[in-house]
Amino acid sequence: MSQTNTSHTAFPSIAFIGGGNMASAIMGGLLRQGVPASKIIVVEPFEGARQALQNNLGIAALPVASEALRRAGLVVWAVKPQSFKEAAAPVADFTREALHLSVAAGITTDSVAGWTGTRRIVRAMPNTPALVGKGMTGLYARPEVDAQGKALIEAVIASTGELSWVEKEEQLDAVTALSGSGPAYVFLFLEAMTQAGVDMGLSAEQSYKLAVATFQGGAELAARSTESAEVLRQRVTSKGGTTYAAITHMQQQKLPEHFIEAMRKAEARAKELAAEFGK
Repeated sequence: MSQTNTSHTAFPSIAFIGGGNMASAIMGGLLRQGVPASKIIVVEPFEGARQALQNNLGIAALPVASEALRRAGLVVWAVKPQSFKEAAAPVADFTREALHLSVAAGITTDSVAGWTGTRRIVRAMPNTPALVGKGMTGLYARPEVDAQGKALIEAVIASTGELSWVEKEEQLDAVTALSGSGPAYVFLFLEAMTQAGVDMGLSAEQSYKLAVATFQGGAELAARSTESAEVLRQRVTSKGGTTYAAITHMQQQKLPEHFIEAMRKAEARAKELAAEFGK
């Protein structure tokens, strides 16, 4: 796990192809670091998204690719996987000399290289807590990306939370299943805990507040502790107690095994996306 603090003066102009939620999270992080809006170039075909960028971040986005992209030292691809190939066609001629960062799920760097005409590519798997500066992003760099390029990527991504490099690109499928899709698992448990609280006589508002704070506190405790999750769980599971009753039921229902199996389904789907949209 790594984070890099880099002065905004070290940032080149950065082009974003796509101006949706994830791109906005990164742009917002850069602006908070002091990177001027004039260093950010955005290509966003949808008028509503362009207006949102102007209103929320003060960034004027372009509707189509133009010569302005030649200024970019870094290009961030924040497009849907099924739209990547089409989006790359008008951009590639302007950005062959730039470093490229893709946050498109499932699209391999081989596909990106074929569509952009460069092999200086980093692929990222972020997650939605990046929207509040608490993201977790997995990163893979092709061999053509040097240490300076990696440092730039770290500085950009660190504005959205934490990051972790993987050595093999296929490991990003596991990152996708674990942290990329992971916030949805948390939200599913929050839904269930809230409903349970309501069923037991609490209000929905009380139940949700209790559930959210419990996840926040549990995660913070785990982050600060040197002990494993298993040991932390055992410390609050006194035999014969209330927690023991709940955990024993979950284990009898094979909840951990089902949870692991569900994550493997997410990993498999990530591989399918690469095959489906990477041609």
